[in-house]
Amino acid sequence: MFMPFELPQRPKLGISACLLGNPVRYNGGHKESRLCSQSLANHFDFVPLCPEVAIGLSVPREPIRLVGEPAAPRAMGGHQRKQDHTEALAEFGEIMAGQLADISGYIFMQKSPSCGLERVKVYQADGHAVNNGGRGIFASAFCSRRPNLPVEEDGRLHDPVLRENFFTRVYAHAQWQALCHEGLTHKAIIDFHARYKYQLMAHDPAQYRALGRLLGSLGEHPAEEIGPRYFSALMAALKKCATRGTHSNVLQHLSGYLKAHLNRAEKAELQRLIEQYRTGVIPLVVPITLLKHHFNGHPDRYIAQQAYLQPHPEELSLRNAL
Repeated sequence: MFMPFELPQRPKLGISACLLGNPVRYNGGHKESRLCSQSLANHFDFVPLCPEVAIGLSVPREPIRLVGEPAAPRAMGGHQRKQDHTEALAEFGEIMAGQLADISGYIFMQKSPSCGLERVKVYQADGHAVNNGGRGIFASAFCSRRPNLPVEEDGRLHDPVLRENFFTRVYAHAQWQALCHEGLTHKAIIDFHARYKYQLMAHDPAQYRALGRLLGSLGEHPAEEIGPRYFSALMAALKKCATRGTHSNVLQHLSGYLKAHLNRAEKAELQRLIEQYRTGVIPLVVPITLLKHHFNGHPDRYIAQQAYLQPHPEELSLRNAL
């Protein structure tokens, strides 16, 4: 089992309540995501929220619109858009960012004036909408308070690369939370970084080297000080999507640990699959599965702890389409 370490409990995810089928939208309906309500519900504990209902708006209700300057819009609702809900939504976002300290990620409803992360329509005085600058008021306030938290919109989770990236970050975040709960030490930070060596190389090789330099001065700082700095940089690096090229580089590094154990035919087969993955012929799960097979037969303690080989449960099948 190539997991860095077992989590004490299933990760918790915040989620827009309408995505779980709750009838909380302005029209009394929902936007149920089968991916969330069925597939993901088997692996995560959801904390559903509808900020518009939470601040006292009814169901059904007049829809809210973002209006004004795209960089700083107002959330207006009610008859002829005369009710301003901006402060209430922003305050609720800040409150929940503090209260939901135990979540490991958040899935937001796309294009929502309260929950959308990007490309939310912002209406101008002439009635025309600007589509490229808006962000939901609640989501904006929440994310400002929790910059390291993995967040994603439901629609983007249908992209296999973005989906795998998001849940890689969710599990890394959950594992860091477990580490902090046990108590940060210099050794714990070093061990955590060692586990994420090849995962970081796949996402951002330059940042992997930079984090190594940061931890080179680890002893000069208290763990409680350098730990958050390290984790912020780690989450920023993991947000960058790995490519076939960077994955292939990591696969080659890992295959190097097997050189003394494989015969010529086995080496050739492994190299053939890595090259086929690099050129887009097969998905990532194929060379990963063969590597796991060989490492099960020729165990290596350092490799066994690598998050890269199992950054999330196999049952999620996140690498099958990469």
